[in-house]
Amino acid sequence: MTTSSEQGRELVEMAWDPITRIVGSLGVYCKIDFANRQVAECYSTSSIFRGYSIFMKGKDPRDAHFITSRICGICGDNHATCSVYNQNMAYGVRPPALAEWIINCGEAAEYMFDHNIYQENLVGVDYCEKMVRETNPGVLAQAERTEAPHAADHGYKTIADIMRSLNPLEGDFYREALVMSRLTREMFCLMEGRHVHPSTLYPGGVGTVATVQLFTDYMTRLMRYIEFMKRVVPMHDDLFDFFYEALPGYEEVGRRRVLLGCWGSLNDPEHCDFTYENMSDWGRKMFISPGVIVDGRLVTNDLVDINLGIRILLGSSYYDDWAGATEPFVTHDPLGNPVDVRHPWNQHTIPRPQKRDFTDKYSWVMSPRWFDGTDMLPLDTGGGPLARMWSTALNGLVDIGYVKATGDSVLINLPRTATKPETTFEWKIPHHKGQPLSNAIERNRARSYFQAYVAACALYFAEQGLGEVRQGHTQTWEPFTVPDEAISCGFSEAVRGVLSHHMVIRNGKIANYHPYPPTPWNASVRDSNGTPGPYEDAVQNTPIFEENTPENFKGIDIMRTIRSFDPCLPCGVHMFLGEGKLLRTLHSPHAFNGR
Repeated sequence: MTTSSEQGRELVEMAWDPITRIVGSLGVYCKIDFANRQVAECYSTSSIFRGYSIFMKGKDPRDAHFITSRICGICGDNHATCSVYNQNMAYGVRPPALAEWIINCGEAAEYMFDHNIYQENLVGVDYCEKMVRETNPGVLAQAERTEAPHAADHGYKTIADIMRSLNPLEGDFYREALVMSRLTREMFCLMEGRHVHPSTLYPGGVGTVATVQLFTDYMTRLMRYIEFMKRVVPMHDDLFDFFYEALPGYEEVGRRRVLLGCWGSLNDPEHCDFTYENMSDWGRKMFISPGVIVDGRLVTNDLVDINLGIRILLGSSYYDDWAGATEPFVTHDPLGNPVDVRHPWNQHTIPRPQKRDFTDKYSWVMSPRWFDGTDMLPLDTGGGPLARMWSTALNGLVDIGYVKATGDSVLINLPRTATKPETTFEWKIPHHKGQPLSNAIERNRARSYFQAYVAACALYFAEQGLGEVRQGHTQTWEPFTVPDEAISCGFSEAVRGVLSHHMVIRNGKIANYHPYPPTPWNASVRDSNGTPGPYEDAVQNTPIFEENTPENFKGIDIMRTIRSFDPCLPCGVHMFLGEGKLLRTLHSPHAFNGR
């Protein structure tokens, strides 16, 4: 076992590489201080370069959403949707209201599908009875003695019963969640034709044939999912609250400064015209409110400010710098505001493969930052739901009956379903000892509440779409022409968080195109100022509560931290010590469940 001494501490070097993913290959390298039960240092790496921003150049801009949806085999529809928003701005086209309600229904179904299968069938494994037995047998013993406060709502008498229900394949809740993922996938396909690369989504609208039957089929499945949510939220509250009680200090696992970004999602067709000039106004009308949150405070909810603040730093990534070596594509936005050379509109991707060196370059992931006028902030998405719920709550703008943002919480009203009465949940901005709290548990908790939130929104969207059909407003597409010159952007939320697409058109072709999904924000590496990215920051200094000795260490607290960000479906973990010596291979119990 390789050890080193730093500042009087004996550190053990350990690595999980690869934590395999559908897009990219995530590795996490740590130095662990077992004497003080703490992670001393962390580096996250990605070993795969893909280069969409390179081969998009010269393409017909009308193909952008078909191409960029292939960026990901999990949330490809989020990319397609964001690209369509981007194109709508470039072409100056406003889709019919019905088309936007259909897109909202589809995107809501994708949020439900992906968060459900990730939370219950992937993250849930980290808290299941088998995993807790291997890593914290003392905690499991306590769970056997602890009655679940909301047993009447979810049906599990003790916390240990909840843990057993999450055991892969064997657990009844684990299997039930798989059925729900099928239903939500069907909901998506009803609206957008095919999952995960939509076949009916276009700039200007959709090709979906809108009928009363379409929305009825969607709502039938949605009500079953809503009934499921009435068990999910209280069950997870019981489970996550128990970890705080059983392991005092667990609030510090995966904790980092509250630096959250949400670009907003789910447009209101009454207000959204996709023009850059009006983007500040229609952005605030989204059903998920945009916002940059620093230390718990809402800094801005203006999409123009959010757009202009994006900076792409290279830092420790395998690229050559373009700044100073190329002429900017865009010097000013359509409102006349200056555009920085490190903004995505002006970015050039110049790969420079090289040997991994943790003192220099060590990853293919760049370092997106948001410039607040003084500092380059390493925003994270809280896995997606934490930033979305937090921003929506603070904005206090959403109020559609089924959901309401209060300024410090979000109220979610789920109507009566087949066997359960009308139910109201309230997600409150998390705090610990008076300070805003962003950690592993709260990222996971927000995912449960957000599923209920977006299900309630979906019911509203379906009702609005159905109303359009019944009034005879069945047009779903608006014609457009492609301009010779344009600059445009699209803002939305992928499942895991912020998503933006930036495009420059010259001579009717794509001159520059840069998509920025949540992964580069969350998995970014140390930037040119030496600031670590969110994965690295959240793991560094996180305490170790696992009961195993270093020889049998599984790193469950580190894995819970990384997986709380939802890093594209980890399905296997390999552990190494020292100079790449294989200590053991850990086969994840959910390895079969790749998508």
